[in-house]
Amino acid sequence: MITVDNREGFSLRISRILSREPSQHVDIYFFLPGELGFSARVMSEGDFFHNAIYVKRTYHSTRHQLPLVYSRLASRSRLSPERYRLDLSLYAYQYVVALERQARALQSRNDASSEELLELSELCQGILRRLRRHQPGEERLEKYYFNIDNYLSWLTEQSVLALAMHVEQHEHAHEGRQALMDLAAQERRHREEKNYNSSRAMDNPSRMSNKMRLLRRLIEYPITLREKRQELGKMEEKGVKALAAGLVMVVVSVLMFEARSVLGDLTLRFFLALAVMYAAREVFKEDLRDTLWRWLRRGRPKWRSQYYDNFSGDMVARALEWFDYSRYQRLPDDIRRTRRGNMVKREEHVLHYRNHTMLSPGRFLKGYYHTREVIIVDLQFVARLMDPGSFDVYRLDDEGNIQRDEVEKRYQVNLVVKTRQGDDIELKRWKITMNRSRIVDVEAVGSP
Repeated sequence: MITVDNREGFSLRISRILSREPSQHVDIYFFLPGELGFSARVMSEGDFFHNAIYVKRTYHSTRHQLPLVYSRLASRSRLSPERYRLDLSLYAYQYVVALERQARALQSRNDASSEELLELSELCQGILRRLRRHQPGEERLEKYYFNIDNYLSWLTEQSVLALAMHVEQHEHAHEGRQALMDLAAQERRHREEKNYNSSRAMDNPSRMSNKMRLLRRLIEYPITLREKRQELGKMEEKGVKALAAGLVMVVVSVLMFEARSVLGDLTLRFFLALAVMYAAREVFKEDLRDTLWRWLRRGRPKWRSQYYDNFSGDMVARALEWFDYSRYQRLPDDIRRTRRGNMVKREEHVLHYRNHTMLSPGRFLKGYYHTREVIIVDLQFVARLMDPGSFDVYRLDDEGNIQRDEVEKRYQVNLVVKTRQGDDIELKRWKITMNRSRIVDVEAVGSP
């Protein structure tokens, strides 16, 4: 299943769960409005890939596997500190992802009921209660537990308060909103009783937020696969440079001998002709090299990544990656059918990212069968080309008076994602509404 949501600013997060299939593909297409003029002259393909696309893979447990993780935490005395940290981080990370997703889903709706809010509150309390029931007594394990319990408590407070503020105008959700506020107050008291944070940190929102961001990274580190990336085609590129230089030199040498036989030895005309030939050599050598390089690398992967388990050091996955600027006419038929609409698509600029992942499930840590892939795309480089202006829209009110509304200028980017795991193919489209300052909305459209 593919999920797409926006994070802070211009960051777009595309996530999916990788099954035990050894070979899996994902193709991501961004359709940018033609009026932006985004092309390789604005930003090269390699620069966009290295500066705007981030891929992260973590271990993932399904709902049926979480009891196994929980049972290992209960028998922590038989676990090494590293394995305890790994299991605790995975348990916490699953809770973090689920809480963020559910809170965001409820905020996006205008009709969240009191029953749904009460259910969310009870689930949060139940999960945190089970975690705290097995607080380790060994000093070597307590530091991991305290950091994770501190972060989960703070994140729960922030998530439920943000949700409660969103539904404060809804009378039908009053009881659920009160339950969320009680949960937030309960978690704040819990952190104060445990003395997790100093009074100076708790009184300074910026300092507290930065500390919690660090704790979030500490949670994700042990369950995140370590990546080693390599750019492909370096030796081929050197060979293409040598071939282009050799071909151009052969042509120049032939022309030089012809010019000498026609113009004579060491005359002014001969030197002028020689200067023109060498100038043409410098121009056409670059064009020939670029043409040969594009022809040779067309359709081939540009980067190779290897992923290693932080606990065992074994390589558990490999990935080949592509990124290029495409034309609408060259896209596959199923992608063009999915990108349907009334817009003149020939004017759109298409950004295409693809990866082919090869998993080695037999090398996963015992008890883990899935991984979660998160692809974060930073669209701030696209937003820089957007017009920050606004315009007026006029309308008649109920009394027949003319009203003027100032509307900011927004742009719509279409996103199409295609995944293939074995024989299962999933194809979806989203509409991303943006302005120059942020991503305004992400709307799932569906598949054809």
